[in-house]
Amino acid sequence: MKTRYRETAHLIGLCAGLLGCVPSVAQGQPVYRCESAKGQVSYSNEPCLGATVVDTTPTQGLDKSSGVSRKGPDVQREQTRKALNDAMRPLTGMSHEEKKIFERRFKLPASVKLECKWLDARLPSQEAAVKNGDAKSLGEAETRLFLTRNRFRTLGC
Repeated sequence: MKTRYRETAHLIGLCAGLLGCVPSVAQGQPVYRCESAKGQVSYSNEPCLGATVVDTTPTQGLDKSSGVSRKGPDVQREQTRKALNDAMRPLTGMSHEEKKIFERRFKLPASVKLECKWLDARLPSQEAAVKNGDAKSLGEAETRLFLTRNRFRTLGC
């Protein structure tokens, strides 16, 4: 019985060690598409008034056309991290996305982590208000969304 306990403890320690050794993929910041009054379009990592978020998720390889998996090292690392996070989910209770957010915010002070959670809950409702708002309240909704996104970025959430 003691041997089985040692083997299990050793396996958990090994998994935790491997998880720590896998380098983290650079956390992509959101990219905002901003349009000026003259119609000029610019892209930035800083939010602007009336900005829309651009999906910059990298492709996961071109498998179907050639039949050969062509995935870069960054995608392979991310897939390995996802597999490890999924395997550790019963122990950590976190999904892959939740684990990435946890790692990104790990060194932040407790008060900043709390504010980040509050902003996490607030952003979707503000984005919906901008998307579904009428012309009269659109300016106010865009301003609130801009300030929230700016605070989110400033805190490093």
